[in-house]
Amino acid sequence: MKPTDLKPDEFASYYGTYINQVSNEYNLVEELEISVHRLIKFVQNIPLDKFDYRYAEGKWTIKDIIQHIIDAERIFAYRALRFARNDQTPLASFEENNYVDEANANKRSIQELLTELAVVRQATLSLFKSFSNEELMRKGIASNNPMSVRALGFVIIGHQNHHQRVFQERYL
Repeated sequence: MKPTDLKPDEFASYYGTYINQVSNEYNLVEELEISVHRLIKFVQNIPLDKFDYRYAEGKWTIKDIIQHIIDAERIFAYRALRFARNDQTPLASFEENNYVDEANANKRSIQELLTELAVVRQATLSLFKSFSNEELMRKGIASNNPMSVRALGFVIIGHQNHHQRVFQERYL
């Protein structure tokens, strides 16, 4: 399945920004696997003096953003698990700024963050590989909006792609 297979009722419109940043070249599982390697390789080529750089007052560093990608992926994968298991309990949103403030990513090495990202993606990949087609189509409510399991997978990828573009445009 590809991002263009998604129906408008499978995600809140604001997630379209992320989903539209996912290529149709590969299916969901393939892109989950490929995209994390693409990001890690990209980040490994960033000059060391840029990891703690902020392009404006109050903006996140590259380390903050990598931690944010990790945290968001964990949350989106958790939502996917709940919805795939037919849990109909509405799930709350999360305040990303609070997560970044509490994560202390800038006290960690870039290698620690990239290792954690790879491990989290491996877990996400295993989770999505375990889902049947029926489970991928299931929906739940998150942040007061309907969301399908498969849309969450594409959001994970698109969210990562979005931040990689931000790195290119504002940090390098």
